[in-house]
Amino acid sequence: MVKKPEREVVVAGVGLHPFGRFPDKTVYDLATEAVLAALNDAGMKFKDIQAAYFGHVAREGATPGEIILGELGHTGIPIINVENACTSGSSAFWLAFWGIATGMFDVALAFGSEKVPRGPVGATPPDSLERLIGADFMMAAYALGMRRYMEETGAPIEAFAQVSVKAHKNASLNPYSHYKKVFTLEEVLNSRMIATPLTLYQCCPTSEGGAAAILCAREVAPKYLKDTNRIISIAGAALSTALYSGGEGDEHGQILLAAKDAYEMAGLGPEDMDLVQVHDAATYGEVNGLEGLGLAPRGTAWKLELEGQTEITGRIPVNTDGGLQAMGHPFGATGIRMIHEVVTQLRGEAGPRQVKDAKVGIAQCSGYGGVATVHILKK
Repeated sequence: MVKKPEREVVVAGVGLHPFGRFPDKTVYDLATEAVLAALNDAGMKFKDIQAAYFGHVAREGATPGEIILGELGHTGIPIINVENACTSGSSAFWLAFWGIATGMFDVALAFGSEKVPRGPVGATPPDSLERLIGADFMMAAYALGMRRYMEETGAPIEAFAQVSVKAHKNASLNPYSHYKKVFTLEEVLNSRMIATPLTLYQCCPTSEGGAAAILCAREVAPKYLKDTNRIISIAGAALSTALYSGGEGDEHGQILLAAKDAYEMAGLGPEDMDLVQVHDAATYGEVNGLEGLGLAPRGTAWKLELEGQTEITGRIPVNTDGGLQAMGHPFGATGIRMIHEVVTQLRGEAGPRQVKDAKVGIAQCSGYGGVATVHILKK
């Protein structure tokens, strides 16, 4: 039985620092700018924040959340630092949601930032067996899953390359994205091989950036907000880890668990979603994520990509801001960046990438260790 929130929680404001490379800025700078943007978006003051949760992966010294918010003035509030792999940001958002939903706080801040070094990304300790045999690097893991999927379903490589083509086209319309260059299918397929069958343009770039969201209880929103017409309700919030799988690992399964809980909490189903954010660190991740969310039967989501159904004007618009593929992936910020895009779309403020008549959106983020978050937002 999924626990129901004791009161309605809404997103009052969101903010982003652009994703990319910023050699003259620290991870603290990126986060601070995102927080200030979120406060400005909500029309709130930092003194209104009653609790804060900071998502990050790389260690930036002790208590980075406290250091960042200390620049805005220590007010005595609890500040929690959250490390949960690629879901660190969305896990911070989930914690902020429940802090308000249970009545502990009225207003909370979820924020994240990261400066990810260039090159392959590993996730295990330096002396782990996975690291020693070369199985630690994330694109290698995605490639293995992708090869198995292609063998079992007959999905062609072009379907996965199309995920990247679409993502970069969407990102070209987004001022916050890391890359704004549009690629053809052939350019994606002919880019440098990273881990067969994943080519360079099918792997998300390591990036730098920051993201923030301010949450509050619906009932107290008029007390804090100058404009309550732009608030977006959080209908479902779920975080889960995978069931034991005999060592194979099953990202599809871990997404299913979180999606089931989020749908039940929201009283909605896959058929009610108007737009989707999924964790497309590799192009295979998007296909897998769509199936994990129940938006396509197992083994069929690749067809949606080839048929154009995941385009901004398609039946299931996916990663309308460019996703990880073109936005980039500063770990601590990514999950909240997804929330930022869904909120922007539901407000009708996405400009040239706006999804028509969007009323309900879903954001799914996955992380190493079998963790997955799913959040459903609605107007």
